[in-house]
Amino acid sequence: MTVLRHTAANLLAVSVPAILMFAAVPAVAQSRPDADPSAHTFTANVSVATEYRYRGLMQTNRRPAIQGGFDYSHASGFYLGNWNSSISWLGDSNAEVSAPVEMDFYGGYKGTFGADWSYDVGVLQYYYPGDYPAGYTRPYTTEVYAGVGYGPVTLKYSYAPTNLFGFADSKNSWYLDLSANVPLNFWDLTLNTHVGYQKVQVANASYVDWKIGVTRDLGKGLSLAVAYIDTNADKTVYTNAKGRYMGRATAWASLTKTF
Repeated sequence: MTVLRHTAANLLAVSVPAILMFAAVPAVAQSRPDADPSAHTFTANVSVATEYRYRGLMQTNRRPAIQGGFDYSHASGFYLGNWNSSISWLGDSNAEVSAPVEMDFYGGYKGTFGADWSYDVGVLQYYYPGDYPAGYTRPYTTEVYAGVGYGPVTLKYSYAPTNLFGFADSKNSWYLDLSANVPLNFWDLTLNTHVGYQKVQVANASYVDWKIGVTRDLGKGLSLAVAYIDTNADKTVYTNAKGRYMGRATAWASLTKTF
């Protein structure tokens, strides 16, 4: 059985999440908190990676990926964003499919409480523009998520009311993610650890994935990340039409520029 999914990474296609416009009357603009330019932050990012892995599964058949996106955030905690990546997993699993790009659109609200606690709630839409044969279950997926953090540790739950990444009859699948990003006291390094459980409402499709790695801040908006990634995904489910097991262990690296 060939795999039908996990998220993806070719071309940086895309859309700027939001452009806010303000009233032209100075007196009115000055009286509104959101008229303060310092309350609004726009950023962009672009990355090259040895491959695209999502929740432990390969998305580019062990080939390099180019990725990037845009983010808007408000001082209130509200945010919108778009992220894009080249992918090949859809075509690798079905030769009749041509969908080389993953586009993610998300929005939510995040903030802090107490001394060291944080929270994040929102919705994420995965979109894969392309050509699909008749009767094919589209991989488009919607997830709503809620996360809580304490210091460098975060626990996040994502729930899919839609089918999950092309699996037919997989509504109500979910993913639980426990991660920690701990700053180290040398070489501007951050230790990155993660373990996640993907529940798929399809027989034998659920699995655990994990990662350990480091990120180094190179200055001027550049960062380098390296990691070891692995899963216990069932080979009979997550082997693509080209005969490659999508959940096999790998060493991974990426270089990111943030603007």
